[in-house]
Amino acid sequence: MVCREWRYWAAGLALLSTLPLAACDGSPDQEPPTSSGPQPISVEVNQSRDQYGKQAILIQLTNTTDTPVTVSGARLKSALFEKDIIWEPTGGALELPPRQPKSLPANLPAPYCGQSPTEPLMAVVQYSEPAKGPTETSVEARDPFNVLPRNADELCLAADAAAVAAIVLDPDLEVAPAGRTAVVRLVITPASTPGESPQKLTINSIDGTTLLAESPADPWPRDIAISSGAAPKEVPLTIRPARCDPHAVAEDKVGTLLPLRISVGGREGVLKVAASNELRGRIYDFVTAACGGAVH
Repeated sequence: MVCREWRYWAAGLALLSTLPLAACDGSPDQEPPTSSGPQPISVEVNQSRDQYGKQAILIQLTNTTDTPVTVSGARLKSALFEKDIIWEPTGGALELPPRQPKSLPANLPAPYCGQSPTEPLMAVVQYSEPAKGPTETSVEARDPFNVLPRNADELCLAADAAAVAAIVLDPDLEVAPAGRTAVVRLVITPASTPGESPQKLTINSIDGTTLLAESPADPWPRDIAISSGAAPKEVPLTIRPARCDPHAVAEDKVGTLLPLRISVGGREGVLKVAASNELRGRIYDFVTAACGGAVH
């Protein structure tokens, strides 16, 4: 009998030794629990014309459940950028109604301009459901319009261009006496690179915008070569209204972003040069007057 009881006691010790030790760890949790199974929120990337001019995007969240959820934070983890793309509420948490999307603006961080990554785009959303504590979900996000690759490419192109020269639009606008055309000046200030080999940049061509076009009598120049360490120069561009339909100015978002098609450092693409607030106002006044007051 004693031997049998000893065997039962020894078997019990053996069973206890196989149980996980994590249950005895008294350290507090550092992160909210992560939900498993079907996710209550789906994530998609988009961008309005207004955001495009501000180097920002929209993180679109959709509540896939039949009850409201409250979102307290969201971030995208993309290998195209050096840091996460983050949305944080400024006026308290956001309520997502059932089966409805909401778009949240988020600024883009500096791009990662190395080798093209292959990792999926992931989103982490902090939220809570009715009568439940805060938690978070990690889901693969969709970017159906390639918003992030396009923006990353343009930001990397802009960084390469800035290493060669600063390219801006002069705030002054010279309106012709007849008022039908005007001249805006592209100011190019090459970077100073003493003791280094000059870097090259070529403005292959200049595109029109939704608001501005070149004058047929004075077309815009092409194949403008720029080298770091060279003297500054200005390139005059004669402009005319691209459209005179009603609300052209009132609804404008990107009409004063001048697209330069450039080649620099092995990259080719479009560099957008934004008009300053002062120049933007002068362009709007010019277009309105040149169209005979037809735009408003």
